Amino acid sequence: MAPDSGWHLPPSCSTLKMEARPGTRVMAAPEEPCGGRAGGEPGRDAAGSSGAGRRQRRRRDRAAAAMFRSEEEIGSGESEEESNGVNLMEFSDEILLHILSYVPCTDLVLNVRRTCRKLATLCLDKSLTHTVLLQKDYKVNKDKVKQLMRDIGKEIYQLNMAGCYWLPSSTIDHVTRCKNLVKLNLSGCHITSLRLSKMLSTLQHLHSLAIDVNPGFDASQLSSECKATLSRVSELKQTLYTPSYGVVPCCTSLEKLLLYFEILDRSREGFMLSGQLMVGESNVPHYQNLRVFYARLAPGYVNQEVVRLYLAVLSDRTPENLHAFLISAPGSFAETGATKNLLDSMARNVCLDALQLPKAWINGSGLLQHLKFNNPFYFSFSRCTLSGGHLIQRVINGGKDLKSLTSLNLSGCVHCLAPESLFRKAEDDIDSSILESLVVSCCNLRHLNLSAAHHHSSESIGNHLCQLLSRLKHLLSLALPVCSITDVAANVEKPPTVSNLVPQTFGRKVRIGIQTYPRNLADQANQKIESSVFWALMGNLRYLETLEIIGSSFSSAMPRNEPAIRNSLPPCVRAQSVGDAEVAAISQLTYLQSLTLAQLPNILTGSGLIHIGLQCQHLRTLSLANLGMMGKVVYMSALMDMLKHCKCLRDLRLEQPYFCAGAQFFQALSHCSSLQRLCIVSRSGTLQSDAVMSFMANCLEVIMCHMFMGESLTVCKSLQQSIVRSFQADRPALNVVIFPLLHEDLTEVIRDVPMRHLDEITLFKSRVAEEPPNLWW
Repeated sequence: MAPDSGWHLPPSCSTLKMEARPGTRVMAAPEEPCGGRAGGEPGRDAAGSSGAGRRQRRRRDRAAAAMFRSEEEIGSGESEEESNGVNLMEFSDEILLHILSYVPCTDLVLNVRRTCRKLATLCLDKSLTHTVLLQKDYKVNKDKVKQLMRDIGKEIYQLNMAGCYWLPSSTIDHVTRCKNLVKLNLSGCHITSLRLSKMLSTLQHLHSLAIDVNPGFDASQLSSECKATLSRVSELKQTLYTPSYGVVPCCTSLEKLLLYFEILDRSREGFMLSGQLMVGESNVPHYQNLRVFYARLAPGYVNQEVVRLYLAVLSDRTPENLHAFLISAPGSFAETGATKNLLDSMARNVCLDALQLPKAWINGSGLLQHLKFNNPFYFSFSRCTLSGGHLIQRVINGGKDLKSLTSLNLSGCVHCLAPESLFRKAEDDIDSSILESLVVSCCNLRHLNLSAAHHHSSESIGNHLCQLLSRLKHLLSLALPVCSITDVAANVEKPPTVSNLVPQTFGRKVRIGIQTYPRNLADQANQKIESSVFWALMGNLRYLETLEIIGSSFSSAMPRNEPAIRNSLPPCVRAQSVGDAEVAAISQLTYLQSLTLAQLPNILTGSGLIHIGLQCQHLRTLSLANLGMMGKVVYMSALMDMLKHCKCLRDLRLEQPYFCAGAQFFQALSHCSSLQRLCIVSRSGTLQSDAVMSFMANCLEVIMCHMFMGESLTVCKSLQQSIVRSFQADRPALNVVIFPLLHEDLTEVIRDVPMRHLDEITLFKSRVAEEPPNLWW
């Protein structure tokens, strides 16, 4: 294993007292002591003597266990008898297999199995080699993949290489060794139609495939053997970067089809693209066995034009077994006669379990009244003008038991918790009876998104939105608007604001600019918050893993998605009281893994962030945007204190005007030893090049560095080139983009960012209930 690599034991094994830390090495022992053949009988060794052999094996096992200890313990000269550690080899095979399941497959096969005979056997156990996941193994390279496929290719049944953008296209050739592959994910990998044809010709057992279709793809280059394999594929995920049917017409047994449309309206040369495809008898999709249809569109007219061609076949004949129909389209996606016929046919012939439609297809229509649902598990009505009355009567069927529903997306549904939408204003209170009916009927919800709307609770006791949501004990992810978490009673007694902190007297001028606050202001707020409804909500949702608190009028400064989904909602007065004390309440979520906070205006010191850093030790993803006053980063000191405790943090996204990415910030960030991806978006923000370089040198796991600041183009390009030149050789997956935020070419720069990073961290969006859970393996 590489010297800088480390692996983490699962929480369930914490009692073993053998915590892996950065710097822990799994060192390959010489092959001689293992004796015999590599695949020899575990109960015998090369010595042939039973007593001496057993003693020799015990010594080898103790040595192998010592290899899993840190360098500090090895270098201290502490003997095993004096140590309180546990001999790894004394555990049962079942426990060892569970521990080894947390080690990357490349390390298992290429390093760990060479330490001793017992680990050599366990590392090749079918439970560890059946499924190989390389999608976030950023240290894997072409040579490692080649050796991995050579050693265990025939044992691999599921291979996930999604997002391995750094691997050369020739790496795909080694997949042909995996003759028994059943599932293969190559999304984000470079692959031509000829390479795809050669590879698929050898995979006779494949039934699940994910690929990208790039410009230059030619289906006519696919061999007959390749088409024979595709004819047996029942699950296909296809990301389109050019107008094409891809391999869909060859997949005559499709049951699940996932389509991601990422086609730009203009080519790099500036030419307008057309969505028109060569439609003929030979390339008509086969949907007769289709059960799941999912399409996600990036903004742009061409994407809408192409998806209509895919839907044209469905409108002629709707599959009888269709039970999930999902189309995610930002902005306006107008309904046509063909799509209306499709929806009418679905209402007559199918019974759905999952539904998502563009808002224009639902708004003002009686579609929901006619569609039939069996045991629905996912609904998304994002940005639809769906009233609470329609939600209860047409979706929940007047309070019908919907225990099967596990994921619900109501983001941007401004009126979904009000009885009618005609005369309701955005600042009006919600109807708590509607939310109560939702909570009672859908008691098994695990993912709920109520963001991008004003959801104000009335003063009625027990009817606050937070109090009602606290009944959903199974929630794993939750997205709320900032104004929804305010205590009604607290709004009556508002905390001191800028206007009443400054003495108003005759003859004394009021200072304009950044105001100062009493030091005990945060302490006063913290004392009150423990009795608030939001504190109680966080206390009741102890197993929550993902939380998003986003201002209802927040819009990111990054282009692409935001112009298409930008909110027109006005700023909310109630949100003005949400600040440090509410953030501190989040620290009760012990199992929190992902946190997003955006547009919290009353952040004064950021003290709540320190509580989160101390208590939420499983936090892996953190996104902060526009906290506190916009003219100054008031929470910088608290953020740096927080980062010192975030040992498991992997992804950090910061969006804040006037952010100074200097030496102190990067020194604090260097404590995040697991950090892999960093994105900073700051209008008029500054950076210190030497500090960035020092940070990259200290944090060896970082493979993505995106900074969109207020610096000049010359400064940005120079820093980007220095990072790439210094670290690319040791980090094959390194992706660096440093560019002025307000530059006119920013959109062109973004199009070259790998989709994995762009979709997961660089672009801001609400991700709770964005798509059905377990949509793809």
